[in-house]
Amino acid sequence: MTTPLGKADFILGYALAFGLMAVLQALITVGFAVTVCGLQVDGPSWQLGAVAVLDALLGTGLGLFASAFARTEFQAVQFMPVFVFPQILLGGLLMPRDKMPDVLHTISDWLPLSYAIDAVNAVAAGDEGWDLGKPLIVIGAVTVAALVLASFTLRRRTP
Repeated sequence: MTTPLGKADFILGYALAFGLMAVLQALITVGFAVTVCGLQVDGPSWQLGAVAVLDALLGTGLGLFASAFARTEFQAVQFMPVFVFPQILLGGLLMPRDKMPDVLHTISDWLPLSYAIDAVNAVAAGDEGWDLGKPLIVIGAVTVAALVLASFTLRRRTP
């Protein structure tokens, strides 16, 4: 934080480093699931890999956004359940979103993890076109927005 880097440069550096590791992790996970565990999806495996990579980058972006608000590493760890837990409950992992009460379904429409789950479900079902494209566009937009907002909210310790 004492170098002449701008906030956006700092966040971009973190995003590239963490994003590269997230991409590697996603590809290894999909490769292992498909080849070793025998995971079968109706869509192409490369689409599943692409969705996993975008989802991993979404997690990286949201993590950097949450950590930009934190003053300490411990605070950053405390922020993550606030970001993640509601998304797990309302994203469609535990209960299909179309079976949720209208209020919860409306809230889940605003949560990025819902679209990540929709994208995986679309690939698993072999869907194409807008069924797969819409969640991917939302995931990409939220990832970019999280990184931009993180660069604006990052606190500098030097003048």
